[in-house]
Amino acid sequence: MVVVIVLAVLAAVSLVAAAHWYLWHRLVRDTTSPGGLARRLGTVAAVVLPLLSVGAAVSGRSGMPFWAQQVLAWPGFLWLAVLLYLLLALLVGEVVRPLLRRLLERRDAAAGAEVRVEVAAEAVARTPVSTGPGASPAPGPGTGISDGRPDLPEPSATAPAPTPTPTPASVPSRRLFVSRVVGAAAATAALATVGYGTYGVLRGPRVKRVTVPLAKLPRAVHGFRIAVVSDIHLGPILGRAHTQRIVDTINSTQPDLIAVVGDLVDGTVENLGPAAEPLAGLRARHGSFFVTGNHEYFSGADAWVDHVRELGLRPLENERVEIPGFDLAGVNDVAGESEGAGPDFAKALDDRDRSRASVLLAHQPVVIDDAVRYGVDLQLSGHTHGGQLWPGNFLAGLANPTVAGLERYGDTQLYVSRGAGAWGPPVRVGAPSDITLVELASRQA
Repeated sequence: MVVVIVLAVLAAVSLVAAAHWYLWHRLVRDTTSPGGLARRLGTVAAVVLPLLSVGAAVSGRSGMPFWAQQVLAWPGFLWLAVLLYLLLALLVGEVVRPLLRRLLERRDAAAGAEVRVEVAAEAVARTPVSTGPGASPAPGPGTGISDGRPDLPEPSATAPAPTPTPTPASVPSRRLFVSRVVGAAAATAALATVGYGTYGVLRGPRVKRVTVPLAKLPRAVHGFRIAVVSDIHLGPILGRAHTQRIVDTINSTQPDLIAVVGDLVDGTVENLGPAAEPLAGLRARHGSFFVTGNHEYFSGADAWVDHVRELGLRPLENERVEIPGFDLAGVNDVAGESEGAGPDFAKALDDRDRSRASVLLAHQPVVIDDAVRYGVDLQLSGHTHGGQLWPGNFLAGLANPTVAGLERYGDTQLYVSRGAGAWGPPVRVGAPSDITLVELASRQA
C-alpha cells in the first residue's frame, strides 16, 4: 500500500512538473529574449507558482496557522485554475500555430514579389534610351567635342532609393511573432475564464427550482418546498460573508424545510466557527437539517455536528424523523467509515412504514443503490459540484451515477445539487453554483 501511495505521489509530481515545463517552454522561452528581464521573471514564476499551489493544498492538514492558510489559498488555488485553462488554450494553440505560420509565409512571399516588381520597374525607368541607330552622343564633357562653352558638370537626376527589404535583425522572426500571438491569446482566454468563474462563486449561488412528483405523497402536502444546499465549503477563502449570502438566499425562498447535505466546511470549528454563525439565521416552518459530507471527516466531524446543533440545525446521523406527509431520513457520509461512523441505512430506514413517502439526505450520489434497496422515493445529494471546472464534469461522471440534476433509478429519484461553494480554486466554469428549491408534487393533486 505504501509503495502504491509513493508511486501515485511521484506520478502526480511528474505530471505537474511536466505541465509547468510546457508552460515555461511556450510562454517564456519561446516569447522572450535569452537573458532578458522578462525571461528571468517568467522562470521565477514557473517555479514559485506551483510551490504556492502545493502550500495551499497541504496547509489545512499540516496544522499551519489559519492566517497563513489564507495567505497561501488565494494565489495557490487560483493558479491551479489558471494552469488548467492555460494548458487547454495552449493545446488549441498547437493546432493554430502551423496554420498561422503558413499564412504569414504566404503573405511575406506575396509582399516580396511586389517589391521585386517595383524594383525592376524603377531599374527600367532609370535605363538611358537611345534615339536610334548611329545616334551620336550629345556634346558635353568627356566627348571630345566642344561647343565653345566651358565644361561644367551636368546636373544629375537622382532617383529615390528603393525601400530596403526588412532583415531578420530589424523585425521579429515569424516563429517568434506566432509564439507571442498564441501565448497572448492563451493567457487572455485563461485569465478571462478564471476571472468570470471567480466572480460567479463570490457573487453567491442562484436559486434553481425543481418539481419532483412522488406517488406516495398525500394531496395535503402537495407543493411542499425543501431548500437543498450542499458543498458550501467554508474555508480560508469563503468565509462569513459567503455564509450570509447563502442564508439570505435560502430565506428569500420561504421554504418549508431546509436540508444542508454535507461538505459545509474545510477546516476546524476553532478556525471556521465564526464563519458558520450566520446559519443560525436560517428560517423554515419545519426546521433545518444537516448530514455530514466527506470534508467534515477531514475537519473534525464530531465537533462540527455539535456546532451546527448549537446553531439550530438538527443533524441526522443515520436517523429518521416524521414530517407531515413523508419521512425524512439522513445518513452519514461514506467517508465516516474510516472512523466507524459510516452510513447505516438499516438504522435510518429499516423499520419505517413503507406506505409513506420518504426523502433521504445523503451527501454522495454513489449510495443510490442502497436508497433503491430500502425503497426511498427521493434522495437529495451534492458532492459532485457538477464538475466545478469544465471539463471536470466528464471526470465526475466516471465516479458518480449522476453529476447534476434529477434522474430516476428504478422507483427512486435522485437529485444532485451542484453546490453553493467551491473546493480548492474559488472558481466555477460550466457548473454554476446553486441552491435548489425542490417542490414535492402529489400525483393525487
